[in-house]
Amino acid sequence: MTHPTPITSPTHLSSLLTSSRILIADFTATWCGPCKTIKPLYDALSTQLSRPNQITFVTIDVDAQKEIASTYNVTAMPTFVIFKAGRETKRIRGADVRALDKAVRELAEEAKGMSSAGAGEGSAAGGEVLGGNGWLGAALPRGYTDVTSQVDVRSLDFLNLSSEAGDSRAIFATSRPASLGKGKTPAAADGKKDWIESDTDEQLMLYMPFQSTMKLHSLHITSTPSASEDDDAPSRPKTLQLYTNRSHVLGFDEAEDAPVTQRIELDDDSWDAETGTARIELRFVKFQNISSLVVFVVESEGEGEKTRIDRIRLVGESGEKKSMGKLEKIGSEGGE
Repeated sequence: MTHPTPITSPTHLSSLLTSSRILIADFTATWCGPCKTIKPLYDALSTQLSRPNQITFVTIDVDAQKEIASTYNVTAMPTFVIFKAGRETKRIRGADVRALDKAVRELAEEAKGMSSAGAGEGSAAGGEVLGGNGWLGAALPRGYTDVTSQVDVRSLDFLNLSSEAGDSRAIFATSRPASLGKGKTPAAADGKKDWIESDTDEQLMLYMPFQSTMKLHSLHITSTPSASEDDDAPSRPKTLQLYTNRSHVLGFDEAEDAPVTQRIELDDDSWDAETGTARIELRFVKFQNISSLVVFVVESEGEGEKTRIDRIRLVGESGEKKSMGKLEKIGSEGGE
C-alpha cells in the first residue's frame, strides 16, 4: 500500500521533483477540517496510482514547511499542486473531490503513454551530449534545457582571475573543451586557452547576471586539470558556495557574512571520468525567479593553489526578459 510521502525539507521536495515525471503535492495542515475530509480520497488515489519514478504523491504540512509554502504562494488549505517534469501545470484549491479525482486519473492515463526516452539530446562520445546550444558535459534532466545562453556575458565580473588563462567568457563557449580533444591538447585551435584559472590562490568569485529571470535546476561544471604532478598545476573545485539575486560581485570578505543559498561539496565521485564534468543538482525551490548567480569557489582539490574551470552550463528554464540597462537589485535568498 503506497501512502503519500510526507515532505521533510525543501531539498527532499526538490529531489522528488527531479526523480519523478509527475508529482502531486497536497498542501495541508493539521488544523484544517476540509483537509481531513478529502484525505481519504487522496490516500486512495496514491494507493491506486503511484508508480516509481512516474507518479509520486506527497503531502506538505504548511506549518512545518513554511519555506516551501511561501515559495509556491500557497495561502489556502488544502491546495493540490500538480507538477510535470518539475514544473507546475495545475492547481486545485479547496477540497474539490471531483476536480482532484478527475485531474489525477487523467494524469495516470497520460503516464501510461509516456515513453522511456530521455530528454531528446543526441549522444556524443563517452558521457558527452550534443544539445541545442552546443557541447554539454552531461545529459540534461527530462523537461529542462541548457539556458547558459541567457548569461549576460557583457556584465560578467570575476575576482582573482588569472590573466595567463582564457578570459571570463571562455567558460561559456559552446565548443567542446580543447583539453578533451585528441591528444588532450592544452589550448584551443586558435592558440588561446579556453579555460580560466585562479590567480594568487585557489579561490575564485564568479558573478553571472542573466538576460531574463531564471529557474535553475542544476549546474554543470567541467574541469580538466593537467595530469602533471607539478604542485603548481591547477586542480578542480572542491567546495562551492552559491548566492542568488545579487546586483554585483561579492568581495571575498563580504561572502563570509552573506547568506548562502546553497553550499556544495564535490569529491572524486562527482566528476565524470570521460568529460571531467560534475553535475550539481540545486535546491530547486531556492533557485526560482533569479536574476543573477554568484559562484564562489572556496576550496580546490589537493594541495595546489590554483583552481581551473573549463566550462559552466546552466540547466533550467528562462522566464521574462528584462532590460539590461539596469540590473534590478533584489534581496538575497535566505541561507541554509
